[in-house]
Amino acid sequence: MSKIAAWLNAARLRTLPLSVSGVFVGTALANFYGKNDSLIFILALLTTIGFQVTSNFANDYGDGVKGTDNEDRIGPKRAFQSGLLTRTELKNGIIISVAICLVLVASVLYFSFGIENIEYFALFGVLGFLSIWAAIKYTVGKSAYGYKGLGDIFVFLFFGLLAVLGSLFLYTKFITVSALLPAISVGLLSTGVLNLNNLRDFESDRKANKNTMIVKMGFQSGKKYHYALIVMAFISMLFFIVFNAQAWYQAIPLVAFVPVFIHIRKVSRTKEPVLLDPELKKLALSTFLLAILFYITLIN
Repeated sequence: MSKIAAWLNAARLRTLPLSVSGVFVGTALANFYGKNDSLIFILALLTTIGFQVTSNFANDYGDGVKGTDNEDRIGPKRAFQSGLLTRTELKNGIIISVAICLVLVASVLYFSFGIENIEYFALFGVLGFLSIWAAIKYTVGKSAYGYKGLGDIFVFLFFGLLAVLGSLFLYTKFITVSALLPAISVGLLSTGVLNLNNLRDFESDRKANKNTMIVKMGFQSGKKYHYALIVMAFISMLFFIVFNAQAWYQAIPLVAFVPVFIHIRKVSRTKEPVLLDPELKKLALSTFLLAILFYITLIN
């Protein structure tokens, strides 16, 4: 495999649709409130992709160094685990990725707020730094929060609330209470993807002392937790549409939950963690579909 292919493997391009879902939803909300800006949209997408790629590099590195990625791993082989990239190469890749993220953060904040709104620039600069920190510390270091069962909370906050409400604020300079509902929906579905990943890796994580939420609560309880995440995501989006829709077609995003509920049925019937691997892509793409439909139906 070439080095370019190895880096693409480490970047895990399949994770990118889920990562940008919050930006699409936040941009759709901004349009709903009468604000739009193509440059901010593009920069916000690139920034979010930068965060995700950084996270993927760091995850590959952190799990590889800790030995969590081993012969027991069920999912796709990682770049470090497979020997496609060395420890030094991956560490350098993280550094370069962080530098690119910092440039993108500064760019989107400059074009959103300018220098006349220095307080907003400073606040979102801190949030951007925290996003980079969260991307790295999920698996890297002795205090990696992913090994302490805190990954779910961080995914909900960064993929849901910050991604959606932060994107909305970039355009509008305000946040509404009703915007919390789609933000919660995206956050819960994103947490569901992580939870499904942890359900799949239940046995290998337990052996490697990676104390995810699933390792702490057990496989069967983790499945019930999964159902709750998805049902609450559906209710949140339903409530937003019921109380805010101005035309019938703005209810179309709910169609995205059809494959999600089919997915729940599959999970309920699955007894072996390894058999959950195909469901990861289904839930991630369904979340992206929800975001795209939400975007299309709210764009003026």
